[in-house]
Amino acid sequence: MPALSLDIRTETLRLAAPFRISGYVFETSDVVVVTLSDGEHRGRGEASGVYYTGDDVPAMVAALEAARPAIEAGPGRQELRGLLPPGGARNAVDCALWELEAARAGLPVWQLAGLQSPRPLRTTFTLGAGSPATMAEGARRYAEARSIKIKLTGELDLDIERVRAIRAARPDAWLGVDGNQGFAIGQLDALVAAMQALGVSLIEQPIARGREADLQGYRSPIPIAGDESILSLADVAGAVGRFDVINIKLDKCGGLTEGLMMAEEARRLGLGVMVGNMVGTSLAMAPAFVLGQLCDLVDLDGPTFLTRDCSPAVDYRDGDIWAGPEVWGGAPAKVA
Repeated sequence: MPALSLDIRTETLRLAAPFRISGYVFETSDVVVVTLSDGEHRGRGEASGVYYTGDDVPAMVAALEAARPAIEAGPGRQELRGLLPPGGARNAVDCALWELEAARAGLPVWQLAGLQSPRPLRTTFTLGAGSPATMAEGARRYAEARSIKIKLTGELDLDIERVRAIRAARPDAWLGVDGNQGFAIGQLDALVAAMQALGVSLIEQPIARGREADLQGYRSPIPIAGDESILSLADVAGAVGRFDVINIKLDKCGGLTEGLMMAEEARRLGLGVMVGNMVGTSLAMAPAFVLGQLCDLVDLDGPTFLTRDCSPAVDYRDGDIWAGPEVWGGAPAKVA
């Protein structure tokens, strides 16, 4: 690939309301936006990093600057996997390389990836943790949502009441819950039984990262997904016997290239595949939308939490997400 110019920009995205999960409350989301240009075409990528690994904006910018000469030399996407470790910095560059390649080829990214023509995807819409009444009202406001993901905090009795209130408010909706590492293995039987009674279809990351062995051989009537426990391709094989589903996030694994590899490996091992997101704009959702074409479950609602999204933006309609090629990854994309 010919020499490139690398532009690095940082931005603070503001959330419309504080968002609470187990152990954290978010009011803003800091992101890095990378643009790669060859003088005629350009490609872009946005990354939030991974807050629980310390992969924040300063760390991402430092990694990008350290690798600047190698990035500007024009690496291929597989070569990039050897230049930067999994994480937000690689994600931003990888997505930029995909869009740049699409622009040069005059083809959309999905076609370069060897996928069928994309379709709208049913996505979950997420409720941050709050009081049962507040969360039930939030579920009612999600009138077009067909799938709702509920953030839990590890307070077992209160979490059950939260889900009960939401189920009463939305008896029609698919429900999943996300423990965000908030539970101990000894609480799991009670959590699973209560969630089964309330018609919950997925339990995501109930136990802490590093305690995955606690789940070895655990049998649950509800599929259990690994999120924080599954960062990159190297973690997929270890999910077998512990998780039923892996949640692939481009910020964790380092981009669409590795995300596609993870989905293929998960299928080979008999695991379900989910695509998720850190809070970000439509520029971050669009590459994940491409990966979502291969997934069983989709959680790409990040822009809905922001006071302002980028333009053009993904479209949310009737519980689905649609990321057209004008948002990212279309062809051609030329330097103005």
